[in-house]
Amino acid sequence: MKLAHLADLHLGFRQYYRQTAAGINQREADVANAFRAAVDGVIAARPDAILIAGDLFHAVRPTNFSIVFAYRQLQRLREALPEAPIIAIAGNHDTPRSSETGSILRLYEELGIHLAAEEPRRLVFADLGLSVLAVPYAAAYGPEKLDYRPMGAEPNQVLLIHGEVQGLLPPGHWSLEYRGPPLDPHLLRREKWSYVALGNYHVQHEVAPRIWYAGSLDFIGPDLWGELHDQQVRGAAKGWLLADLATGKVTPQPVPPARVVYDAKPIDAEGLSPAEIDRLIGERLAKVPGGYEDAIVRIRVRDIPRHVSRELDHAALRQYKAAALHLQVAFYPPESSGSVASGAPGRRQTLPELVSEFLKRRPLPERLSRDRFVALGLELLEAGDDTPNEAA
Repeated sequence: MKLAHLADLHLGFRQYYRQTAAGINQREADVANAFRAAVDGVIAARPDAILIAGDLFHAVRPTNFSIVFAYRQLQRLREALPEAPIIAIAGNHDTPRSSETGSILRLYEELGIHLAAEEPRRLVFADLGLSVLAVPYAAAYGPEKLDYRPMGAEPNQVLLIHGEVQGLLPPGHWSLEYRGPPLDPHLLRREKWSYVALGNYHVQHEVAPRIWYAGSLDFIGPDLWGELHDQQVRGAAKGWLLADLATGKVTPQPVPPARVVYDAKPIDAEGLSPAEIDRLIGERLAKVPGGYEDAIVRIRVRDIPRHVSRELDHAALRQYKAAALHLQVAFYPPESSGSVASGAPGRRQTLPELVSEFLKRRPLPERLSRDRFVALGLELLEAGDDTPNEAA
């Protein structure tokens, strides 16, 4: 018995301003292409069942392009693997916050997909000897206590759930915008599950034997650089998982990235001239694998006085930014140059940090995505200012 485990597809995710020739946001197209590549891989692997552990879409009301694209790709899976059940749950991003708002996920039941959008479902596939407890985000964090025990005589017992495992991530972690009661890892380990398919954390990770986060197929988290850091620390790659329930072996299936995401080594600017800093920025860009054109790149310049940053070659910086899909050059003043906004001693917060904190606290209508709201604010700030990113 082999399972394909996918999660956090986030179709409809948009970022930056570049569009494809067809008028689609470039990052939305990147995320769609990653899902197409994953579908190709799943079809080639021919698993006995396919699990989608939440967040098929990035928003409750996805774009028309993403709705149609998801339908076509799921239809490809259904036609290529007609005997393999597809089981999907709703994650926090595609769960309406109001009961009056319908879920677009219901559309895909027309393809024969087994969906748990609001309530948990126990699905039994007797011919496969498979039982799946599918727990969507709304049920996992609802008021009613759930029975997380395997049931039935089927030899393959699987839990499909979208949520945070307690103790996995530190407080304030980049991925924890939508917090709820964490899943008890001891409970997950204690029960005799053949496999636990998790969604919500965007980095592939083995919580315990047979308990896995599949991660996302592209970088779509609220903090791209935190996501990249976690992935590097865990030695993971973007992709999906192929789990063999007979042996317990789980094999990551990488999905080729649409573009390079690169966090350059920070520049220590203390005592350097503007010309030297300009040279180091150029050297950092030259080290981007495959070139910085069309890539997503961050360069941090530390301990740079404001008067020095004003003398940098900003015309060259604008040219670099025009060539990359996104280039973030962040300037940080010396720690002794001021204080944080509250007046406490320490490094001044950068302007993007101040803006991000403000936008994260600002009340929003239910229909707006907090992730997208914050990202758009930072993009507008970056697009309109080539001066040092520091608090005035």
